[in-house]
Amino acid sequence: MTTAREIMHPGVRCVDEDASLVAAARMMRDLDVGALPICDRDDRLLGIITDRDIVVRAVAAGLDLAATRCGEFGCHVHWVEAGDSLAHVLRTMEANQIRRVPVIENDQLVGMVSEADLARHLPEDQLALFVERVYA
Repeated sequence: MTTAREIMHPGVRCVDEDASLVAAARMMRDLDVGALPICDRDDRLLGIITDRDIVVRAVAAGLDLAATRCGEFGCHVHWVEAGDSLAHVLRTMEANQIRRVPVIENDQLVGMVSEADLARHLPEDQLALFVERVYA
């Protein structure tokens, strides 16, 4: 059985809930990612912020990106456990129509499974079905 741990991207970095949206955008640029988990001071997962959140919800609304905190913008977060099966990961992502999901182990964030990770591990027909369900 393939697990989330086996397909995840390890070493994911969090943005602090008190960091500004400007800091989050710079972090995304530097890490070449489109989403960041938002964590509190104890490294507990609070949410996820995406580049789309910053553009559509903040820039388009004319918010001050330097004054707006990530904790104000993170969306509800779904996650999987490191030992969860690939089938469970797919069900979680499909049911919630999300393209990336944090991986938790012992109450700590240990990685992220993204669409790109799935593309490396799924047969083409199963990947196509995933894409159809997530983007429907």
